[in-house]
Amino acid sequence: METLVKAIAKFKGGVKVPHNKNTAEDESVIIDPPKRVIIPLQQHIGGPCKPTIKAREVVSVGQVIGDSEAFVSAPIHASVSGKVKAIKPVMLSNGQMCDAIHIENDGLDTKVAEHGPVSIDSKEDLLKAARDSGLVGIGGAGFPLHVKLAVKDETPIDTLVINGAECEPFITSDYRESLEYPERIIAGMQAVMKYLKIPHGVVGIESNKPKGLQILRDRLNELADLDPTIDVMEIPSLYPQGAEKMLVYATTGRKVPPGKLPSEVGCLIMNISTISRLQEYLETGVPLIKKRITVDGNIATPKNVIVPIGTPISDVVKFCGGFIEEPSKVILGGPMMGIAQYSLELPITKQTNAITLLSEAHGLPEESPCIRCGRCVTACPMSLLPVQIERCARNNDVETLKKLNVSACMECGCCAYVCPAGRRLVQSMKQAKLLEREAAK
Repeated sequence: METLVKAIAKFKGGVKVPHNKNTAEDESVIIDPPKRVIIPLQQHIGGPCKPTIKAREVVSVGQVIGDSEAFVSAPIHASVSGKVKAIKPVMLSNGQMCDAIHIENDGLDTKVAEHGPVSIDSKEDLLKAARDSGLVGIGGAGFPLHVKLAVKDETPIDTLVINGAECEPFITSDYRESLEYPERIIAGMQAVMKYLKIPHGVVGIESNKPKGLQILRDRLNELADLDPTIDVMEIPSLYPQGAEKMLVYATTGRKVPPGKLPSEVGCLIMNISTISRLQEYLETGVPLIKKRITVDGNIATPKNVIVPIGTPISDVVKFCGGFIEEPSKVILGGPMMGIAQYSLELPITKQTNAITLLSEAHGLPEESPCIRCGRCVTACPMSLLPVQIERCARNNDVETLKKLNVSACMECGCCAYVCPAGRRLVQSMKQAKLLEREAAK
């Protein structure tokens, strides 16, 4: 048995958070079919889709129901079969309004006839498959996969880095992917590396997930054509280890310059579930119509649940036994970077990886004046000065905000997590970034 490769470097700052990985050993289960789904036409960074069907039409599972001519976009598919009841606006989890397709499930699970394995013989074939699959960065950001893979020849990539860190508390959906589909993850990496001509691949998984680390390494060793170009790397268990710049530094020792992308230092980053789902599409032709999400916190039975995209949060909560007590917050995502929701009728989207339900015991402390302790500065992985940025945002001091490099903030929440005064620093950072963007218009 080979020894796991250790992380090359450790980033500055960060915080040790309680992991609460209560569902880590719970095998994924499939939810009862929802009676209806609400499928927003904006589930990615870039141009929103337009409906390709009309109200009262009958659609099949996997059918394209939304698409766009914009390059930075991804098609959207029906996750159930049934009648389109309406196409009308909904408010997304981030407060943005967009049109959504409301489908009443007929329970027949009628599938599009043309699904089948996808033949890949070139980079162009791979990019087309990535687009046709509807895949986006399903770890959270929602960047269309085909755009990410369309690496320009003048930007040479030598390392494919797979993000399996999953450093947020509670969430184990990516960890379950590594346990349940290791062969698919490796095969997906090999396909991307082959057609994008990337010589080296590495999977970065935090040290607190030893089973996931070892299963992937064992599967690599078991392959008849053992691929020495792929490493499974144990990286430090430190939040936010899964952020792109932190992950690149841990796995390669390279520093991504401020305002630049990982491609500037020869790296292509993909989420572990995204690479696995790409390989599933190549094998089956079934596009992205379902997601594994972790449901944990103030819930009767925490689970990893596979749900059709568009399923209302309320259906997922019911499937997991309901609330233990009325939650103080319902968060899509984890408690560090997730977004609190205003309604249980909001749908699961491509980017959703968890529903975290918090009780009053997890509430924020009362905000009090800053005591100038500097803990936020020490914790910031981007070496920013959150307390000064907060003051400048309050005073609308855009010029100083530019000097303080506020645009580098990734809103990870480390500063607010360590603040003994309970300052709402993440909100201040978001406000500061918005001020800077508006001033630049």
